Amino acid sequence: MPGAKILLIDDEPPVHTVIAAYLKAEGYEYLSAMDGPGGLLAARTFKPDVIILDVMLPGMDGIEVLTTLRRESGAYVILLTARAEETDKIVGLSVGADDYLTKPFSPRELIARIKAALRRIQGLTKPTDIPSVLTFLHIRIDPSARRIWVKDQLIDLTAVEFSLLLALGQHHGMVLSREQLLEKAWGYDYYGDTRVVDVHIGHIRQKLGDDRYIETVRGVGYRFEDQ
Repeated sequence: MPGAKILLIDDEPPVHTVIAAYLKAEGYEYLSAMDGPGGLLAARTFKPDVIILDVMLPGMDGIEVLTTLRRESGAYVILLTARAEETDKIVGLSVGADDYLTKPFSPRELIARIKAALRRIQGLTKPTDIPSVLTFLHIRIDPSARRIWVKDQLIDLTAVEFSLLLALGQHHGMVLSREQLLEKAWGYDYYGDTRVVDVHIGHIRQKLGDDRYIETVRGVGYRFEDQ
């Protein structure tokens, strides 16, 4: 996806220098911001496809920026954290991050995740390969329009959430492991922690309004049931 727009919000100049070199080499359009308020302004004007967002920012921390962003933008957000604790990661995912990386990280790994995100955004599936609408007892999923209805009510899901639910719906009644769901929703070159799946499944359950549609199979993964 050459020409895709990438926004980096981070207060460390060396990080900007390194990431900018990699993004330019890939042919991406790139913009940077050094603090929270500047990042929000850049997101509103630049309208990026992917946002790389540091948790620790002056003026407004990354979690607050992310919370505001999610009310205004559907951009794919990769959260950067320098902390070893799980708190930042879980809180970030719970307020709308799609993925996270812990500093220090490999620029190549970041680029791999950006490419996987852009493939998901662009939709590499050919139109002839797009399955027909999946209709269950209470839930209807339209893969081509990327829309889902619960009892005729349109539900707002993020790109990752929709991809997860679609994968589960296409394998109705079957158990999919976290690793399988990572491959389907993030891409085969995803390097992240499988626990990211659990957080997004929790979001989907909340939005569906009923936990019974997605069953947790302990030690294995998840199963979609609606009959």
